[in-house]
Amino acid sequence: MADRFVYHCTLRWSDLDAYGHVNNARFLTLYEEARVALMFVGARAYGVDSFAEGVVIRRHEVDYLRPVDYALDRATVETAPTVRIELWVEELRAASFTVGYEMYDGELLISRARSVLVPFDLAGQVPRRLSEPERTFLLGYAPQAAP
Repeated sequence: MADRFVYHCTLRWSDLDAYGHVNNARFLTLYEEARVALMFVGARAYGVDSFAEGVVIRRHEVDYLRPVDYALDRATVETAPTVRIELWVEELRAASFTVGYEMYDGELLISRARSVLVPFDLAGQVPRRLSEPERTFLLGYAPQAAP
């Protein structure tokens, strides 16, 4: 069984809507922060720098299971409230991959999402295939080995 990449994301005042909940559009920003941590920090630590050369989003899907309060009672001067985001690779193809996410408020599952990503040559403005090092890195977060 592959590991999940776990990211703890700090909530900000700007994430809130008029009801004091995290705005639905901001969920994508929180998922983006976790995904960037996986692809830039995690991959670089593994020795893979090439994601920085370009990756674009083809598709997002988000299921909102519960509202997320800013939870001022949990916030202190030193710490703001956080959510935990767990990521894994659901599907790996030659020129795309799908990242699955779950977002938690404490132990409470509050959202699930998926993003289809495409490696992209920014200079040429064309999609590209995953390199073998990228594929190997991503397989470390895939529950089942992709063919």
